[in-house]
Amino acid sequence: MNDPEMIASSDTLRGNRVPPGQTAVRSIDKQTGKLKWPVLHAGTVPYIDPEHWSLSLFGLVENPLKIAWNEFQALPKNRVKCDIHCVTQWSRLDNVFEGPTVRTVLELVQLSPKATHVLVHAHGPARDHWTTNLPLSYFADEDCLFATHHDGEPLTPEHGGPVRLVVPKLYFWKSAKWVMGVEFLSKDMAGFWEEGGYHMRGDPWLEERYS
Repeated sequence: MNDPEMIASSDTLRGNRVPPGQTAVRSIDKQTGKLKWPVLHAGTVPYIDPEHWSLSLFGLVENPLKIAWNEFQALPKNRVKCDIHCVTQWSRLDNVFEGPTVRTVLELVQLSPKATHVLVHAHGPARDHWTTNLPLSYFADEDCLFATHHDGEPLTPEHGGPVRLVVPKLYFWKSAKWVMGVEFLSKDMAGFWEEGGYHMRGDPWLEERYS
C-alpha cells in the first residue's frame, strides 16, 4: 500500500523557521534516537479506548454527525510535515503527523454560511473536558489534520492519542489533545485556555501568547 500523501506546511519553507522568543529543541531522546518532544498539559492524562472514541461535528452544520472510530479509520489519510511552536517557548522542527485532514472530515458535513469559528472539545478533567477556539480559516487550512501518528508511531496518550488536532500555524495549545468534537460557531468564543488569559488566536510569528 502506498504511503499517504505528504503535505508540507508553508512555515517549513521559511528561511528562519524559529519564531521570535522561541528556542528549537536540540536534545535527542536516548530511547528513540529522535528529537525530544516535551510533554505539557494540565491535570491527568485521560485514557481513551479507541474502540469507544468518536468525533462529533455540531453547531452551525446542516447535518450534525458523530464519527465512530471504525468510520474515522476508513477515511483517507495524509501526512503533514510541520513545525511545533509551544507557548512555553520551545519549538520542535520537522515533525510528520498522519491522519485524515480537517478538509477531509469537513466534506462529511455541510457547513452553514454563518460559520466563522470553531470551538474544539477534547477529553480532560476541566469541567469534564477541555476546549480551545479557532477561526474557521485556520482550522480548515490545508495543513491541518486529525492526527493518529507522529513520526511514524501511534500517538501516545501523553501526546494526545488516540487522536489530536494539529494546527501548525498557531501555538501548539490550539492543537488540542484528546479531541472529541468540533462545534461550529458564528462568532469567536473563548475556550478553557483563552478564558485563563491565553490569546484568542495564538500566532507564534506575532508572539500572540497572552491576551
